[in-house]
Amino acid sequence: MSWMCSVMCRGLFLRRMGPVLLVWLAVCLGGTWAVDKGNFKTCEQSAFCKRQRAIKPGESPYRALLETMELTNTRLTLQLINDNNKVRLLLELYRLQGNITRVKINELKPLKPRYEVPDVLIREPPTEPLSLLSQDENGVVLSLGPESQRVIVSARPFRLDIVEGRDVLMSLNSRGLLGFEHLRMQEEEKVEDGMWEETFKSHTDSKPNGPSAVSLDFSLPGVEHVYGIPEHADTLKLKTTDSGDPYRLYNLDVFQYELYNPMALYGAVPVMLAHNAQRTTGIFWLNAAETWVDISSNTAGKTVFGKMLDYVQGSSETPQTDVRWISESGIIDVFLMLGPTPREVFSQYASLTGTQAFPPLASLGYHQCRWNYNDQEDVRSVDAGFDEHDIPYDFIWLDIEHTDGKRYFTWDPHKFASPKEMLQGLMDKKRKMVAIVDPHIKIDTNYKIHNEISSRGFYVKNKDGGDYEGWCWPGSAGYPDFTRPDMRAWWASQFAYDQYEGAMENLYTWNDMNEPSVFNGPEVTMHKDALHGAWEHRDVHNLYGIYVHMATAQGLIERSGGVERPFVLTRAFFAGSQRYGAVWTGDNAAEWDHLKISIPMCLSLSLVGISFCGADVGGFFKSPSTELLVRWYQTGAYQPFFRAHAHLDTPRREPWLFGPENTALIREAVRQRYTFLPYWYQLFYLAYHTGEPVMRPLWVEYPQDPATFALDDEFLLGRDLLVHPVTEEGARGVTAYLPGKDEVWFDIHTFQKHNGGQNLYIPVTMSSIPVFQRGGSIIPRKLRVRRSSACMEDDPYTLYVALNNQRTAEGELYIDDGHTFNYEKKEFIHRRFSFSNNVLSSV
Repeated sequence: MSWMCSVMCRGLFLRRMGPVLLVWLAVCLGGTWAVDKGNFKTCEQSAFCKRQRAIKPGESPYRALLETMELTNTRLTLQLINDNNKVRLLLELYRLQGNITRVKINELKPLKPRYEVPDVLIREPPTEPLSLLSQDENGVVLSLGPESQRVIVSARPFRLDIVEGRDVLMSLNSRGLLGFEHLRMQEEEKVEDGMWEETFKSHTDSKPNGPSAVSLDFSLPGVEHVYGIPEHADTLKLKTTDSGDPYRLYNLDVFQYELYNPMALYGAVPVMLAHNAQRTTGIFWLNAAETWVDISSNTAGKTVFGKMLDYVQGSSETPQTDVRWISESGIIDVFLMLGPTPREVFSQYASLTGTQAFPPLASLGYHQCRWNYNDQEDVRSVDAGFDEHDIPYDFIWLDIEHTDGKRYFTWDPHKFASPKEMLQGLMDKKRKMVAIVDPHIKIDTNYKIHNEISSRGFYVKNKDGGDYEGWCWPGSAGYPDFTRPDMRAWWASQFAYDQYEGAMENLYTWNDMNEPSVFNGPEVTMHKDALHGAWEHRDVHNLYGIYVHMATAQGLIERSGGVERPFVLTRAFFAGSQRYGAVWTGDNAAEWDHLKISIPMCLSLSLVGISFCGADVGGFFKSPSTELLVRWYQTGAYQPFFRAHAHLDTPRREPWLFGPENTALIREAVRQRYTFLPYWYQLFYLAYHTGEPVMRPLWVEYPQDPATFALDDEFLLGRDLLVHPVTEEGARGVTAYLPGKDEVWFDIHTFQKHNGGQNLYIPVTMSSIPVFQRGGSIIPRKLRVRRSSACMEDDPYTLYVALNNQRTAEGELYIDDGHTFNYEKKEFIHRRFSFSNNVLSSV
C-alpha cells in the first residue's frame, strides 16, 4: 500500500478516479504508518542475488592463465578461465597515482558489450608503472611502488593479495566467491528460475540478455570496523549480514522507511571504508546496477568476555572482515584505496570522483520548507513571521503544489500568479527561494516541456521501443532519458531566465523523486527492461538520480553565464553526486529514533565524499512533540544541511507556533548556526579543496583510539568542534566521549575546560546543546546575527582562541564573495592564524 498512501497524501488522483481512491484512502489512513516491506525485494526474491549468494566459500573454479600475461608500463592483463564452463575472462590490473590499485574483470569475448559506468570518474585515472618482481608456475609478484607494497596474483585457484611488508592488506577471491555470469544465447542450457524472466508481485521483467550478474569477495585481515555504502537507515559501523539480508544498493522511493535494517533507500554510493588502529583502506565498486553487499566477520557475536578468554588463552585468531559484492549486470571495476590514513583515503576517493561542490554561503544558513506553502500570501506571511520573531533564515521552499497541475517549470496561475513579485520581495530582504523540479513529466500536449521532450525523442523507452509511461504526482508521466548528454544539455537550457518563466537569480532548485519514483512500477521504480538507447535500465538504474542532479546544476550555472554557484538539493544520488550539491535523508518521521539516526546517516555519507547532508528537521511524517522539535533544531543547527520540512497532512510548525519559551529555544539554536557560518564556510572550502568531510566520525581524527571506532551519537565538525546533541526524550544529562588523552576541550557556552580521553557526564536542560572546542584551535564567528547571511556580510569576525596545554592555538579564516566562482580566479582571503607566547599572528 505504501505508494498508494503517498499518492493519496498528495491528493493526486481524487478528481480523476473518484470512488476507487476513496477506498484506498480508508485503507491507508486506517493502516499503520510504516514501510510495507512487501513492496520491496529481499535477496531471496531477487533472482541474481539468490543465485550468487548460493555460491558458498570454497575452491574457486577460476584460474589465471599465466602464459597470457602482458605487462606494459601502465597495466597488467591476464586471462582467467572458469574450469567448469571454459568461459574466459580478462583481468586488467592498474597501479594508479596516490596509492590506489584498480582491478577490472570483463568477459574476454562477450556476446555483446557489457555496460561500463561513464561520467562518474572525473577523468581517466593517471597510472604509475608496475614492475614484475618474480614469476613461477604458481603466480606472479608485482611491485606497487617504492615501499614494500606488492600485488601477488596466484594462478590456481585465481586469487589476488595486496601485501605490505609481511602484512596482507586485502585479498580478492580468497574465499572463492568470484562469479561472472557470461552473456549467452537462451537455448544454451537448462533455464533456472529467474534467469531469462522474473516476476515480482504483478510485474514481469523480460530479461532479454539473460543472466549477467557479477560478484567478488574481499577479505580484510585485522579489520573489525567497516563503514559507508550509504544509503541505509542504520548505525555508522556496518553490521554483519550472515543472519539476514545483505545491505542493498538500489535507489528506491521508500515510503515511511524503517530504521536499523539493510533495505535500500533513495541513494547508493558503492564505497566501503575499513579501519583499524594501524590503517584505513577503502573499496570503490564502480557498478550502477542493483547491488547487494554481504559482510561477515570472525569476531562478530563474540562477547567482551569471549575476546578476553581468547587473549588469556593466547588465541592467535586475527580479527578479519569479509565482504562480498554482488551486482546484477555490468563488469567488475573496483578501486582499492590503500590509505594508509583516513585523510589519504578521502584524498584517494576525491582523486577519482571529485570533491564536494563549494556551496553558496547562503545555503549554509537555515532553510524553511513544507509541503506546501499555499500561495504567495502564505510565503509573504511566513517570511514576515521570521522577522517578527527575530529568527534568521535564508531560503523558503516551495513543494509540488506551487506548479500548474504538477507541470514543472510552471506556477499555479491562481496561487502564484506573480512569482517575480514574490521573489523580488524576498530579494529585498536578501533572502532566497527554492522551488521543486522533478524529473517525471506530465503527458499533456498543452505542456511545452512534454512536447519538446517528446518531439526530440528524449523520453526513456519501454522494452518495445515506445515512450515509457508511469504514474507519478501529475498522473501519467514520461521520464526523460538523462543518460543522454543532449537531453541533459536541453534540460539545463530550460533554467534560462527566458525559458523558466517567473524565475529570478534568487530562485534555486530541488530535485525530488529522481530514483526514479514510478508509483505503479516494480518496487515503486522503473522497469528494468526499459531502454536508455542501447542499454537497459537495469544497467544504469543507480545513475538516474546523479544525471538529473548534474543537468539541473549545469542549468543553474549556465543561466548566469557561468558566474554564479548553483544550489541544488537531490534525493537520489550515486558516487560523484557531491560535485553537484546537497543531499537529504528523505521522508523521515517525527520520532526520537529518526532524530538519532540522522547522525550516522549523515556520517556515512560524509565518509564517501558527500559532505552536504541533512535530515528534515522535525521529521517529515507525523507531528513532533515540542520537546522533539526543539531537540531537532538543536541537532540540525550543527549538521551541514539545515532545513525544516513537513508533510501536507501535518499541522503547521513554523518555529513560533509552540509558545514563547519554545520559540526562544529554537531562535537560540538557529542563531548559534548563524554565528558559526564563517567556520562552516571554511570547512566547506576545505572539503571542496581536499575531499575531507565537514562532519566526521571521531575516529577520523583519533584513528588509533578504539573507543571512537563505533561512536555515532556524537561527531566532529572539522577537527575543532565536537558536538553531542541531546537525542533522548526527557534527558537530564548526556555522556560525551572527549577524545585525545593529551587534548583539552572547552565547553563553547561556559568556556569550562575538560581533559580529553574521558567520558564526561553533562547535565542538560532544554536549552543545552553540548558542543566543545578543541584546545589548540582558533574558530572564527560572527556575533551580530541578522535576518539572513547576506545581511551579515560586512559584519566583523570574532576569533575564539582555545589554548592547548602548550598554550598555543591555530586556525583559519576563509572569505570570498559568497556566491560566485571568482574564488577560482584567486579572488579570496585565506588567512592562517597562530597564537603562541601570548601573541596572535596571521599569514
